[in-house]
Amino acid sequence: MSIDQAPSTPARGARTRAARGASKPLGQWKIDGTEPLNANEQFKADDNGLNVRERIENEYARGGFASIDPTDLHGRFRWWGLYTQRKPGIDGGKTATLEPHELEDEYFMLRVRIDGGQLTTEQLRVIGGISTEFARGSADLTDRQNIQLHWIEVESMPEIWRRLESVGLGTTEACGDVPRVVLGSPVAGISADELIDPTPQIDEITTRFIGDPELANLPRKFKTAITGHPSQDVVHEINDVAFIASRHPEHGVGYDLWVGGALSTVPRLGERLGAWVAPDQVADVWHGVCRIFRDYGYRRLRNKARLKFLLADWGAERFREVLESEYLGYALADGDAPVRSTGPADHVGVHRQKDGRFYIGVAPTVGRLSGDTLTALADALERRGSGRLRTTPHQKLVVLDVEEAEVEPLIAEMDALGLEARPSLIRRGTIACTGIEYCKLAIVETKETAKRAIDELEQRLAGQDLPLLSLHVNGCPNSCARIQTADIGLKGQMITDDAGNRVPGFQVHLGGGLASESRAEAGLGRTVRGLKVEADGIADYVERVTRRFTSDRQGDETFAAWAHRAEEEALR
Repeated sequence: MSIDQAPSTPARGARTRAARGASKPLGQWKIDGTEPLNANEQFKADDNGLNVRERIENEYARGGFASIDPTDLHGRFRWWGLYTQRKPGIDGGKTATLEPHELEDEYFMLRVRIDGGQLTTEQLRVIGGISTEFARGSADLTDRQNIQLHWIEVESMPEIWRRLESVGLGTTEACGDVPRVVLGSPVAGISADELIDPTPQIDEITTRFIGDPELANLPRKFKTAITGHPSQDVVHEINDVAFIASRHPEHGVGYDLWVGGALSTVPRLGERLGAWVAPDQVADVWHGVCRIFRDYGYRRLRNKARLKFLLADWGAERFREVLESEYLGYALADGDAPVRSTGPADHVGVHRQKDGRFYIGVAPTVGRLSGDTLTALADALERRGSGRLRTTPHQKLVVLDVEEAEVEPLIAEMDALGLEARPSLIRRGTIACTGIEYCKLAIVETKETAKRAIDELEQRLAGQDLPLLSLHVNGCPNSCARIQTADIGLKGQMITDDAGNRVPGFQVHLGGGLASESRAEAGLGRTVRGLKVEADGIADYVERVTRRFTSDRQGDETFAAWAHRAEEEALR
């Protein structure tokens, strides 16, 4: 792969390496060259991951699972949204001790890419049909606005791609070391409150750059978020690059630029660069940040290969200077921070659109859906005159363009499908990752565990005057369910019970949150020494800590503020 020609800065690179005390090259292409420094970088150099689709369609779909080259299977398949899923019956205690081939089944998780969360009922019906016919009815809504299917066989992929692409959907770069799905406001273009509709910017980025071979070998994944809504509804602080609507005193409405956010085992919130980006600059600025990551990102050690590590070493000022001087060729306008977010960012409930019609946000329990549910929802929306809906970064769905007379009848139909427009606060605030049911990295079960806790807590906390609290349940340390930014975050692990047995459980994180999720400022949760909860004890713990919060809180104090000031005894 060629590298876009731009002024090289070896002196800067040398200073960076010296500052870090590094004795080995970091794998920065513009400083150390492009020679692969590990096996992961080698397979990407050997063949662009995008090229594997031709082999899937013409070789592997005909020859079956046994015919798949191991490097394609465990590497390049991701570039097209495919991961092998976990073999049933392997308990969480073996996750870290077995090799990948011992954990995996001969079936795949397939991630359908949904940029901006924007769907038509026709597209929803196609996904529902694929789920029913090829995925044993499975369908999970992720907290990155995608839909994931399971039990997919490689033999089915040519037909699945044909059906998806016939309605404008796809799986290109849904996984892998590439630009992942672009998160977008679920109410883009229809909310009466939005400052700007980001849809044109999302469309330009995806049209110009997704599937571009020049950007298909990044150090690791690259996540994007764009919103024009004042609720800042795209969890921007934990994305590699984010554009948040902001009004400039001279230039009008554009975007405030953030870079370097990510969670996983080393969480770091993104930083403002202090730059205001005009709408017609967004795609080029996005391209510049992505190429900085490609050219300067750390490739030698995979656990240091996210943009957040480069930003931590460079700092925001230097990052902006490199972006402007080496990649844009012009200076961006200075900008103030966007106005603090207003209201919940999940859009659950009934809201009036700018055209007088209504949008309705509904909560599938922890994102768990099915092919039949997707198809039935498409039917219900069309009967009520709607042809559009959106997925959200909070595992919710938002249906659009509902006439006032159809609001309550549609709510009743969606309730019957398990899609509640007026859910309890605990059901509304709970999300969960895939967990051990399908994920090879997971240690504990998540979806059903979280659902049982919700059912219990709805009974125990009924009638309590509680604020909306977030409960995030994750099956391993990698934080796909954003545990460090939840009021109550649960990280799956094996723990020792009172009888000395090793059982599934969770480490507890408390008091995290993002600016768009009821906190004045974003912050990471705290951990309490030795505080762990058994999987079947989640409801007991959440009830206990919630009641303690309501008795101890001062005025309108948030859970996050209380959790950070409380003594450890109060949090146990």
